[in-house]
Amino acid sequence: MDHWNGRGVVMAMVSLAKAMWRGFSGKCPNCGEGHMFGRFLKVSDACDHCGEELFHQRADDFPAYLVMVVVGHLVVPAILAIETAYAPPVWLQLALWLPVTLFAALALLQPTKGAIVGLQWQLGMHGFEASKLRREAGELAAVLVKPDTRAA
Repeated sequence: MDHWNGRGVVMAMVSLAKAMWRGFSGKCPNCGEGHMFGRFLKVSDACDHCGEELFHQRADDFPAYLVMVVVGHLVVPAILAIETAYAPPVWLQLALWLPVTLFAALALLQPTKGAIVGLQWQLGMHGFEASKLRREAGELAAVLVKPDTRAA
């Protein structure tokens, strides 16, 4: 739902799912425009578009754990299915599944970290409390102050 912010600008409330999707996409959870990452896994200090501070994030090892669980739950059943159905030699299994596992983990690591940062931002975790309070104050002000719809 959008709200009028009293200055003639419509503010969009960012849901948890939208903030996490923006993070998963590598974009700022606040505006969805700026880039979240300066390098592969290094979160930028602030959004290059809206200036939202992102250095508060504390994703730590959680994204890596999530990636290991997801990739493991996809690769291990596939390995077992191929082994049961075709019984290929071990060297062929290693030649196939090691690169698949490596590339799947690398492909999911940055998006997963972005989603975790989006989650922390939207919930106001760690240093994001002030940002959440500003957003909530703006949303409350937008609800309390309605635009004048009378004809001039």
